[in-house]
Parts: sequence; structure tokens; C-alpha cells
Amino acid sequence: MKIELNENKVYFNNGSIKKEIHPFWLRERVNGEEFLDKGTQQRLFDPTTLNNNISISKVDIIDKFLEINFDDGVKSKLEIDKLVLEFSNIDTVIKAIQKIKWNSSLKNIKNFVYQDNFFESREMYDLLLSFYKYGFVIIKNIPTNDNFIVKFANSIGSVRRTNFGEYFNVKSKADPNDLAYTSLGLSPHTDNPYRNPVPCIQLLHCIESEVTGGLSTLVDGYTVTEELKIKNPEFYKILSEVKVRFKFIDKHVVLEDWSELIKLNDDQTLKQVRFSPRLDYVPILEKRKLDLYYRARKKLSEMYNSDKYRIEFKLEPKDLIMMDNYRLLHGRTAYETKEGNRFLQGCYIDYDSTEGKLKHLNKKFNL
Repeated sequence: MKIELNENKVYFNNGSIKKEIHPFWLRERVNGEEFLDKGTQQRLFDPTTLNNNISISKVDIIDKFLEINFDDGVKSKLEIDKLVLEFSNIDTVIKAIQKIKWNSSLKNIKNFVYQDNFFESREMYDLLLSFYKYGFVIIKNIPTNDNFIVKFANSIGSVRRTNFGEYFNVKSKADPNDLAYTSLGLSPHTDNPYRNPVPCIQLLHCIESEVTGGLSTLVDGYTVTEELKIKNPEFYKILSEVKVRFKFIDKHVVLEDWSELIKLNDDQTLKQVRFSPRLDYVPILEKRKLDLYYRARKKLSEMYNSDKYRIEFKLEPKDLIMMDNYRLLHGRTAYETKEGNRFLQGCYIDYDSTEGKLKHLNKKFNL
């Protein structure tokens, strides 16, 4: 893709299409110190107050810059490479990361080790890169005092507070408001499917682990749904079209939201999986359609619970796992409380936290 000029008009040409760039679009991007704050990169002017019919009185390409004089007297020097990136309309940092599908054969994933100055390090950049590739990362040596999980999360972005609080304690207790707070095994599920929006990322920090059970389990929803799409396209289709109601009831709140079990982007790629059979309610549909839906959901559940796709491991004290709640399903095996304590702390953050941090570090290290 390149920039071309013709009689004070600016065009972009991607080899197959040549289009004129609107002069006002360029005028919005003037970047002199009187127009753009150096620190925040925010405009010092309101473009809605400008004349919409602004035009270009002179334009040249000099080295890697577009030098423009507008008819309102403003002159600017725009970096061509930055303009070309905008034309592509692609997030070159996040979208360029290739997701890696995995199943139970996954091995030798790098574990990261927390250390001083970790949050601004190249290691943190590599951690976030690995997170976007696989949907999870494990960080070792995280301090177990003073609810450190909150500091960790806030050093990436901002904690997403819920009715469970800023953070929550995962351990068996009397009169639980969620099965997570028991010693029962939990089948693969996504967290908080009843929220709008659903928290994007979950962090779990192991504080104590004195039991032989209580293994953590993960399943890659990306892998499973892609295979379902290939092998059972009619199942995939109905699960990506029918919205079900997810509902959570607590003493002081009722939370509900409707969504497909397989939620797609506008381009039909996977956006999110939601799965928690303890909490979903299928709407009343025509019987034949419901027959198909129930068969499809059963097949999906069988795949999520299959040894073929699940990995199991034990989180040790000082281990922290960060997992993509839109992509992965997680669970645990049962354990006996009489053997000792199993105590984890958890919290949520959203994609803007990890995306913002990754882009910041990408810029910091000029990657």
C-alpha cells in the first residue's frame, strides 16, 4: 500500500484499489505542537468546529513524510508509515499475534518467574505475548501476603470489581453462594456467563495447597469449537445462533444475560465461548430445533469433558495463573478438606488492561 499525489489530491493505492483520501481526514491528523499534546497524543483542537469543505492548497512527498498546506493556513508534516497503518484498519500489535490451538498433548509451555521491576520488563512483554497465543500463562514466585493478586492485576491494568468483591477467596466454606466455594470437583466452564459484559480474564493465585486432589484443569475452547465446526457443522451453526439465558442468584443480587454458547465476530471468527450447564436456560423453541440444539450442546459438553482436550496440573503456593475467560474453560478435581487447606485468591481484569500493557511495552522496547 502506498501514497500517491495528483494535482493537490492525495490517494492511497493498495495495488488493486486507488482512492482519494478526504482532505478533512488528513486535516484531523495534523501533529504540530500547537495541535497535538506531546504527552497524551490528544488533539488540542475540536475537529467538529472546522470547515468540512477544507481543501489542500499544496502537497509534496519528501522522504517518508507527507508535507501538506491546507487552505485554512495550517501546515503539517505527516508520517506516511503511520497513515498506511491506519488505512489497513488492523491492530498491528494484538491482531498480529497468531493463536496456537492446543489439546491434552500440550507440553513445555514456559512458566514465568516474578521478580523485582517485573511489570515494566521485557519478561512481562513476553508473558503477555504467550498469554495471547495460548490463552493462559503461569507465573511463579508471586508473594502470598497482603492480597498481592490485586497489586499484580492493577499493575497490568485495572481490577474488574464484581458482586464477589475486588477479589475473592476460593476455598471450601459453609453456606457457599457458588459451587467454587466447596470441595466438589468442577467440570470445565467459563466464569460469570451471566454478566454483561462477561469479565475477559481471570487470575487465580495459589496461597495454600495441602491436598492431593484439587488439580486445576484447562480446555481450549478455540480448539474444541474449531473441530466441532469441521466435524459437526450443523451443531456448530445452531450453537452459534441460539441465545440461552444465564442466571445467577445471590442474597442481594440477580444477574442475567443472554448469549450463544459459541459467540462469533462479524467476520464469523470465534469471539467468545460461554459454557456453564449449571447456570443456563434454553429458550422455548420449535421441538425439532430443540432436539437439534440439545444434541449439539451434549456433543459440545462431551468434547469439553474429553481427556483428548483437557490438561491437568497442580497449582503450588506462589503460583498464579492468568487465563482468557473468553477462550478457555477451567475446572478442578475434587479434594478432601480433611487432608488440609486449599486456598486460592482470584480476581478479574478485561482485555483493555492486557492490550494496553502489551502495546505500551511494545512501544517501550521498540518491538
